[in-house]
Amino acid sequence: MNNAMLEERRNAATPRGVGVMCAFYAESALNAEIWDVEGHRYIDFAAGIAVLNTGHRHPKLMAAIEAQQEKFTHTCYQVVPYESYVTLAERINQLTPGSHAKKTAFFSSGAEAVENAIKIARAATRRGAVIAFSGGFHGRTMMGMALTGKVAPYKIGFGPFPSEIYRAPFPVERHGVSSGDSIQALHGLFKSDVDPKRVAAIIIEPVQGEGGFYQAPREFMQALRAICDEHGILLIADEIQTGFARTGKLFAMEHYDVLPDLMTIAKSLAGGMPLSAVCGRAEIMDAPAPGGLGGTYAGNPVAIASAHAVLEVIAEENLIERANVLGERLTKRLHELRRAVPQIADVRGPGAMVAVEFTRPGTGEPDADFTKRVQASALAAGLLLLTCGSHGNVIRFLFPLTISDALMDEALDILDSVLLESAKSCPPPLTC
Repeated sequence: MNNAMLEERRNAATPRGVGVMCAFYAESALNAEIWDVEGHRYIDFAAGIAVLNTGHRHPKLMAAIEAQQEKFTHTCYQVVPYESYVTLAERINQLTPGSHAKKTAFFSSGAEAVENAIKIARAATRRGAVIAFSGGFHGRTMMGMALTGKVAPYKIGFGPFPSEIYRAPFPVERHGVSSGDSIQALHGLFKSDVDPKRVAAIIIEPVQGEGGFYQAPREFMQALRAICDEHGILLIADEIQTGFARTGKLFAMEHYDVLPDLMTIAKSLAGGMPLSAVCGRAEIMDAPAPGGLGGTYAGNPVAIASAHAVLEVIAEENLIERANVLGERLTKRLHELRRAVPQIADVRGPGAMVAVEFTRPGTGEPDADFTKRVQASALAAGLLLLTCGSHGNVIRFLFPLTISDALMDEALDILDSVLLESAKSCPPPLTC
């Protein structure tokens, strides 16, 4: 079987709505490398969209998964509970920011965590409205799409969406939106669109993922907390992409002197197993009545076992510090390229949640074509990259934090070569 044959079968058997980036098919993977069915190797700087901070098939995770499979694979926690769920909840309660009493419930996907965070917030406040931000991404369910601040490809043809969702601009200085502008817009919402006493929650990604790896400024997050406190609104931190050492902290909210009321976590929580969670203040988490939360597969025991192993790997291999070291190496290399690659407009991100933004030299306009060219050339050279941003002109780097130094150097050399060649092929004032 080869890639072309599998691609033909995919097109015949699966719907076009499930978009697929690569035309090759995975056969095996280990740490930060993937091999396709034809034996080609790729360095994985996508990590399943931030799911594999601990890499593909980490031995500790594999051992934990195999050990749990020898005991049982499913009971449905709401029917027959198990200790590992309770123990993981205790660990998450302790590791998330703040020393206040917390409780955690587990689910299966990031979107499911977001849905349940909104349910919990509405139950706790007895209010219906929710405020989200432009450029934010919160999932592909109906509520997730309503909260997401990007139309294509996520919302086209799927409306109408749940009501009482309001949106404010996310502060991005380079795009002319200051923290003050965003706060003013929130106050404007309260005057023209929704009574703050009707708002259950404000949900925000501390660092926007799909939106372009823009980090919320400290002063903005502090002002947001003050607004929530003033009006009895709950602050939900969506840490689905930012969690588990990616930003150089275990959670991105640790970069702020601000505590959220609820947090959604998923992706690297279980290192490739489907698991998500909502963690929050105990009294808020207890608002839904018994039976109001859960799911048939929520908190699957195999995924729970993998999550315990993830937390051990992060601690034992010092992946928080590793994220900072690797992020600094990447950003240094990108900054060194800026003179030779004038399309590089910005290099940003905390820890290893790094992005590079491309614009047309001389105009400052987003250059999605150049971005696609870099991505395609990197893939042809064996380096897997993801794009993001409202204009599709940002490349985000999500390599496993367990990547070896030698493999990181090889990947950075490929990136150097691809960026220089792409810039040479599109010298100003030409565009790709």
